[in-house]
Amino acid sequence: MPAKPAKKSPKKAAKKAPKKTVAAKSASARKQAAKHPLPANRKPAVAKPSAADKERPAAKLEIKPDRVAAILKILAETYADAECALTHRSPWELLVATILSAQCTDARVNMVTPKLFETYPTPKAMSEAPIEAIEQLIRTTGFYHNKAKSIQGAGRVIHEQFRDKVPETMAELLTVPGAARKTASVVLGVSYGKAEGIVVDTHVFRLSRRLGFTKSDTAAKVEQDLMKIIPHDHWIQFSHELIHHGRQICEARKPKCSECPLEQICHAPDKTWSS
Repeated sequence: MPAKPAKKSPKKAAKKAPKKTVAAKSASARKQAAKHPLPANRKPAVAKPSAADKERPAAKLEIKPDRVAAILKILAETYADAECALTHRSPWELLVATILSAQCTDARVNMVTPKLFETYPTPKAMSEAPIEAIEQLIRTTGFYHNKAKSIQGAGRVIHEQFRDKVPETMAELLTVPGAARKTASVVLGVSYGKAEGIVVDTHVFRLSRRLGFTKSDTAAKVEQDLMKIIPHDHWIQFSHELIHHGRQICEARKPKCSECPLEQICHAPDKTWSS
C-alpha cells in the first residue's frame, strides 16, 4: 500500500500591521517634515487655476432697465404714502430712534422714545444723563448697554461739536457715535430730504436680492449695487416703499405671493405662488 502523503502544516496567518491612526500619521508627517524642511525660498505647492478657469467669464447679474422701471412704478403706486415708521419731532429725535431701532422693531422703539425724550429732550440733557438711567429707559429695545453709550455719546458730540444741531452731511454724521451709514442715510433723507445713500435694512436687503437687483451678501455692497440702478431722485422713497412691501406682503419666511402686485415680474426662487 502506498504511503499516504504527509499532511502539510497549516500556514500561519500573516499578522496584519496595525493601521496607523490619524494622530499617528500626523505625528509621522511632522517628523518627516522636520527631517526634510523646505528651503527658505521655496513655498509649498498651491493648486493653480487651469487655463479653462481663467478664460471662463465671471457670472454677471443681468438687470434690465425696463424691468427696474416697472418695479419702481408699481411700488410707487402701491405705497404712495409710505414714510418713516419711527415717531419723531426733530432730526435729533429721529437720530436717537434710528440708533435704538438696530435689532429691534420700530413699534417697540416708538413705545420707548416718548418717555426717553420727555426725560432727556436735548442732546445736552442726554449727554449729561446717568448712563444707568438711560439704560433703564431703553432696556426693552435690546443691546441697551451699547445703545445707551451710543445715544449719550451722540448727545455729547452734537452738543459740543455741532452746537446742538444734527449735521446735514454724511461725512459729519458718520463722526457721531452710533451713526453708521444706514442711520445717517435715514436722518439725511427723512429730516433733510438729502439722498446721499440708500437705506438698506433687513427688508431692503432681503427684497433687493429676491427681486434680482443684487447678489451681494452685505448691506454695504447691496447699497452700492442699488445706487447704480435706482434713479437718484428715488433713493429716499425706494427704501420706504420696499420696507412697507416687506412688512405687508413679501415676508421673510412665507411671502404672500398671491397678493403681491410684483408677482408677475418677480422671479424669486422661493416664491410661494406663481400665476
